[in-house]
Amino acid sequence: MKLLNKELLEKLPNLYDTEEIKNPVCHVKLFTPDSSWTWYIIEISKENENTCYGYIQGLENELGYFNLSELESLKGPLGLEVERDLSFKPIKLSIIKKMEL
Repeated sequence: MKLLNKELLEKLPNLYDTEEIKNPVCHVKLFTPDSSWTWYIIEISKENENTCYGYIQGLENELGYFNLSELESLKGPLGLEVERDLSFKPIKLSIIKKMEL
């Protein structure tokens, strides 16, 4: 299942475009409905539209890289696929981190 449409891909910053920004914007929220994993996309590779950089909430909460095609093929413990939060609006990373508390 495709998690990002063409419109979203065009709006996302390219990899490393926001590396100098201390509080970048998280543009897309992906999650597993049957577990506690969430991925927030900050940047994506415009070259292959597969490598993403963002904030990952899972076993640990951290900034890092993840592979979009791997997420598209991933299934949670109940067999549910990763979904995109259709109601999510772009938000600063600092606000997401505050919501963890």
